[in-house]
Amino acid sequence: CFVGTKETAFIYAVTSAGLVHSVTRSCSAGNMTECSCDVSLRHGGSASEGWHWGGCSDDIHYGMSFSRKFLDVPLKNITGKSGSGLVAMNLHNNEAGRQAVAKLMSVDCRCHGVSGSCAVKTCWKTMSSFEKIGRFLKDRYENSIQISDRLKKKLRRKEKSQRKIPIGKEDLLYVNKSPNYCVEDLKLGIPGTQGRECNRTSQGPDGCNLLCCGRGYNTHVVRHVERCECKFVWCCYVRCRRCETMTDVHTCK
Repeated sequence: CFVGTKETAFIYAVTSAGLVHSVTRSCSAGNMTECSCDVSLRHGGSASEGWHWGGCSDDIHYGMSFSRKFLDVPLKNITGKSGSGLVAMNLHNNEAGRQAVAKLMSVDCRCHGVSGSCAVKTCWKTMSSFEKIGRFLKDRYENSIQISDRLKKKLRRKEKSQRKIPIGKEDLLYVNKSPNYCVEDLKLGIPGTQGRECNRTSQGPDGCNLLCCGRGYNTHVVRHVERCECKFVWCCYVRCRRCETMTDVHTCK
């Protein structure tokens, strides 16, 4: 029931992106014999603008190639007409993850010159942090596109009125609508959110408004007893006070 959902699409994309990121980082660090820095950028730049390529640029091309071989080839070997649509969708989501890493590449530079004048700059290409890539993919997850489960010549949107809008390489695709994760469903292995502790003041995913799915929350006071203000007394023992604190705990209805 989770096959082909928005969550599955995100998992495929973030796994593929993670593999690209990890392999490429290892290449740049010199931890792999098959690859190193991006040698295609060793020469060139813009003399008129006062910079040239140098340092160690991340060789994302090797990382993307490795990811395709490791993740895509096993999917392509799957046979059977019933799974062809899902396979094509999963391959697309894998590539969307890789494209996210490529899209968020940036250029870092270091200045050279007398007294830090920055007369000449050495620049190199580097990947963004995986946290930034994850946020980018999370945005794509929230704006993912539902496609038709009937694969013809190519993947197409489920909504007939939107089929003329092209599907981008960076878009995440899904076939099946997600189950209701708010309500417990033992058959699907969904625990639901009833009884989950939440943060009353947070607007994020841990906040009571979102986590409790609009059902509201219960508040109860929890008493904590612990040793505090401990001091070493000569000689030779530790004397402590017994402190009590009261905190409000909120749990979803």
